[in-house]
Amino acid sequence: MRSVTYSMTMSLDGYIVGPDGTFNWMAPDQEIFDLATDEVRGAGVHLLGRRLYESMLYWETVDQSPSLDFSTLDFAAIWKALPKVVFSTTLSAVQGNARLASGGLAEEIERLRADPAQSDIAIGGATLAAEAAALGLIDEYRIRVVPVLVGGGTPFFARDEHRVDLDLVESRTLASKVVYLRYRVVR
Repeated sequence: MRSVTYSMTMSLDGYIVGPDGTFNWMAPDQEIFDLATDEVRGAGVHLLGRRLYESMLYWETVDQSPSLDFSTLDFAAIWKALPKVVFSTTLSAVQGNARLASGGLAEEIERLRADPAQSDIAIGGATLAAEAAALGLIDEYRIRVVPVLVGGGTPFFARDEHRVDLDLVESRTLASKVVYLRYRVVR
């Protein structure tokens, strides 16, 4: 059965964006970018909320710039080819290799898990991931922890006050002092 993975970068105090709605505290870093590229390369489909989908539209046309380096072009090619399912109540159409979700989150994940593909089902966006977590649908958390305290904003983890036991699968400290953590949900 395909695993559902939630992967994002967060501050040490647990936020993916700060109180002002920005993530300018995440310094660009090639090692972190390469790690994110490898994660996307391992996904067979990506589930996104509207805000993340709109942010990621940048990658649909960035490859048209001749001045980009190989890693940027590599990520753009991988992202464009990746099937995406967008959950939105306001969008009537999406672009590229994306489709609007035809059902609720649990129904979409159930249908995707039934597919014989071996690749992961990636989920992105704090709101959508919080819904998946509340439904017990996330199998693995992949976190890049930046050594900064932002004091508030959008949390990585939903605040739904139920316990989830995790097994550490991988941890490493990158040259930038960012810590990469992979946890599997104990079932």
